Amino acid sequence: MTPVNFRSLDLNLLRVFDEVMAERSLTRAAHKLSLTQPAVSNALRRLRDVLGDDLVVRSGHGVEPTHRALALWPPVREALAQLQESLAPGVFEPATATSTFVLAMADATAATLVPGLVEIMEREAPGISVRVLPLTTRDPRRLLEEESADMAVGYFPAVLADLTARAQSGSVIAFDSRRIYDGEYVCVMRQGHPLAGEPLTLDQFCLARHMLVSFSGRPFGFIDEALASLGRERRVVLTVNQFFTAGRVVANSDLLTVLPRHFVPVTGIADALVLHTLPLDVPAVHVDALWRRRGPQQAAIDWLLLGLARAARHTFPN
Repeated sequence: MTPVNFRSLDLNLLRVFDEVMAERSLTRAAHKLSLTQPAVSNALRRLRDVLGDDLVVRSGHGVEPTHRALALWPPVREALAQLQESLAPGVFEPATATSTFVLAMADATAATLVPGLVEIMEREAPGISVRVLPLTTRDPRRLLEEESADMAVGYFPAVLADLTARAQSGSVIAFDSRRIYDGEYVCVMRQGHPLAGEPLTLDQFCLARHMLVSFSGRPFGFIDEALASLGRERRVVLTVNQFFTAGRVVANSDLLTVLPRHFVPVTGIADALVLHTLPLDVPAVHVDALWRRRGPQQAAIDWLLLGLARAARHTFPN
């Protein structure tokens, strides 16, 4: 790796690098920076000379970053965002804002938070729009890095543990998180199910036929991990990717499923369902917001976080 003389580095080159990495296109980056494409190409060439790496290579209609570029981008973007925030702090006025927020979350999370958030928007921020995308992963960092979403809200224990470890080791962290609410998972079955009228034992749970809600489609979830730690397993005969679907199927079959307790009342079919405490210990369910640090946009993110927290209190008043 070529040593870099930081004193001779033109910091404007890093702005170009950041935009090229975000857009994966010299043409789009030039448009965003109000530069010509030759100027962007020249800036990249100068940065290549300084760093001794190609940084990006042409691919189809755009460019693909090298391994070193991927490693450099998070700290570069973070540093630029912090500098911009220091020099030009962002101001966000919800009453006059016309922002659009893109949120990635599962249907159960959306059912919990979006109704209350809409009430707040209508009352306090009528010009704001929100788009909700389905959350299909327990690690949404790539989704956020690619700016496909402004924020992900869900259960991300492995991601938060990794970010904590990186912070403790002194690494630059490009993400922030905040707890929105705590939930509990329960075993759900239909009214009249053979197991509905008595406490559920671990043996009964393992012998039953199950439906799993899996964002990725993998037929193995955190309940299965907890069972495996006990040397037990269950039979998953159906895997779906939405909690609403799971509730509907369970209400009309002898399958068992595991759902967030607070979600059951919003299904519209709570009277058709029976809830049992799970017959095994599982980790507490912490629902967190995760987002990229974005300098002047942080004021808008702070308003959104407060709105989500207030919406959560509609469901969890205590």
